[in-house]
Amino acid sequence: MNKKFLFIQPTIYDERGEPVKKSKLYFVGLGMPLLAALLPPDWEAEICIETIEDIPWDTDADVVGLGGMGHAANRAKDIAAEFRSRGKIVVMGGPMVSLVPDLASEYCDAVVVGDAEGLMAELCSDLERGTLKPRYAEKLKGELTTPLPRYDLVVDKRIGDFLPVQAGRGCPHTCKFCSIYCLYRGHYVRRPVPEVIRDIAAIKELGFDKFLLIDDNIVAHPAYLKELCEQIRPLGMTWMSQCSIRIADKPDLLRLVAESGCRVLSFGLESINKDSLLAMNKKWCDPDDYARVLRAVTDAGIEIASEMIVGIDTDTRESLLATIDFVKSSDIVAPKFYCLTPIPGTDLYEELKDTGRITDPDVLSYTPSRAVIDTPNLTAAEVEALFWEIYHRVYTLPAILQRTVLHRRMRSRPGQTLFFLMVNLVYRSQIRRRISPNIL
Repeated sequence: MNKKFLFIQPTIYDERGEPVKKSKLYFVGLGMPLLAALLPPDWEAEICIETIEDIPWDTDADVVGLGGMGHAANRAKDIAAEFRSRGKIVVMGGPMVSLVPDLASEYCDAVVVGDAEGLMAELCSDLERGTLKPRYAEKLKGELTTPLPRYDLVVDKRIGDFLPVQAGRGCPHTCKFCSIYCLYRGHYVRRPVPEVIRDIAAIKELGFDKFLLIDDNIVAHPAYLKELCEQIRPLGMTWMSQCSIRIADKPDLLRLVAESGCRVLSFGLESINKDSLLAMNKKWCDPDDYARVLRAVTDAGIEIASEMIVGIDTDTRESLLATIDFVKSSDIVAPKFYCLTPIPGTDLYEELKDTGRITDPDVLSYTPSRAVIDTPNLTAAEVEALFWEIYHRVYTLPAILQRTVLHRRMRSRPGQTLFFLMVNLVYRSQIRRRISPNIL
């Protein structure tokens, strides 16, 4: 066999069952460039990002690696079937595969469960000897160390003006709907600061002045974040990330984050209902305090993207529609929503699986816009209808203009505000085509 991997980042299916395609992808995943870097030196790698390019079905690679987040799993399954029919060896991995490895193994030759850092050398050796095992699994221990990702394999594609860098993996919180918690169970590992800076500097050398700092909760270790920001600041780059809203309660750290070049933070607000947050084990969030903390972040010069959930047990039509008014009156510049999904392996799924409330057991067909849980107050169909109603009303043209060019941010940050105007218009276009905004 030839020593070459074709790594594919699958797209998702739209409501008609067609693969979603875009002319440009701004948020490029880190998984495939990192996997390519983990290959032994005598192995070649090719990366295909299906959202923006066609899959090379006639590839000369003998091995195809498929990843992707949960909502891309259905597409990954179909890609795997096609390549296996062509005689290729298919390996699948990523968060969804790690949660349902038995299901994924039906569609491929081998699954990689968990983190691949300690597995790729063994996997490639087994491929060379013809002794491929059906499953490879490993959990990270201690500090996370990775090679420089193969950014060179994606920079010539139709991507945005920034690249991803990872700082840490895992999260200390225990939200029962979250796949990250169920994969890591409160375990959080960090990369050495010099290693993170190495990657950022490499991105700068490639001609980029922006980066996405990947970390499921960058504020979990304030001393680490402080050291990282102190070393990012001299590079003169801008960046974005996600973290807990509790960063607003650390004014000195928030100021340092902003001074180091952070321009956007994404917060998982989930709900404006206290009971809903308690039901999700998210006790540290107080919806009554959201307005204050969001204002503190924007006053520091950092824009806010948010993620909220539709279909929690305590949700009612009235409480969900109140979310529209909250978003319109807040400092959120890019709001996103997801239907609550019972992903196998999560605590939520274990809680619901024997109740008869899950309306569709086909987990590979789940998407951010599909509601499959009947709640005490709403059927799954009603939740899904409300999901789209919220999105349509939050992304009217007047609402978009109100949070961008007519907002006070336009005076202080006009260039950044115009960028988010474009983001909002792209999201609006996707919503009108019944595509849930997810990856820009």
